[in-house]
Amino acid sequence: VIHDGGEVLERAPPPGVLCCGPPSSAMFLLHRALITRRLAGVGVRCCQKHTLPDLPYDYNALEPVISADIMQLHHSKHHQTYVNNLNVAEEKLAEATAKGDVSTVISLAAALKFNGGGHINHTIFWKNLSPDGGEPEGELLAAINRDFGSLDALKSQLSAATVAVQGSGWGWLGYNKQKGALQIATCPNQLQGLRPDTELILYGARIPVVEETRFLGLMDPLEATTGLVPLFGIDVWEHAYYLQYKNVRPDYVNAIWKVADWKDISARFNSAK
Repeated sequence: VIHDGGEVLERAPPPGVLCCGPPSSAMFLLHRALITRRLAGVGVRCCQKHTLPDLPYDYNALEPVISADIMQLHHSKHHQTYVNNLNVAEEKLAEATAKGDVSTVISLAAALKFNGGGHINHTIFWKNLSPDGGEPEGELLAAINRDFGSLDALKSQLSAATVAVQGSGWGWLGYNKQKGALQIATCPNQLQGLRPDTELILYGARIPVVEETRFLGLMDPLEATTGLVPLFGIDVWEHAYYLQYKNVRPDYVNAIWKVADWKDISARFNSAK
């Protein structure tokens, strides 16, 4: 069963019944639920293309922590590429879904996950940063002190975990709604633990779905098991820092705290509770 806010959207075949058509594909069901249902609520047709979001500041606003050259390359080239490739993948998915071509639908999963994850992660990342992001306060600061002991301890633990990511990936501060606690997580490539909004139940498996997405593809094990709400992400793909920090990832990770937008992080925390 796939349901949203208590309303049943799709129902799986009864036990013991094998369905070989498109409805038997989890990919097909997930895409229908995410594209059709989520967009209908905001009056957007499912064929609407994704676009590159504007930055809330100039490319040079985060200097000297992140150079204008990196910001321009990262935003206008790398993020734009994720958006372009996501649109291409979704067009192919729409064609395959219309034809009932389940094999092609399934084959597109990697492109949707990678480029969809890249689009969502970077959209959060830009808002997580600011030249005047302030400091955590109020309930967020209390939660940080409760779960990590201090703000310095949080920074140290998340920085260490993020630096240790092998290859490319992300470090995340998230909120575990089940435990009512802040939690650190690292994910390879573009995967992440995201806010559960619509809940999918596919043959007994409960899968939380992302609020900030209109496409299929972010079914990371972390999300499915913890439902972490993303509060603050650190991008450690080399394109995020190499032009400036070369191969010294720790310097970049430690410096990024200077431009963390605690107002945005606090707003995400308050929304997650």
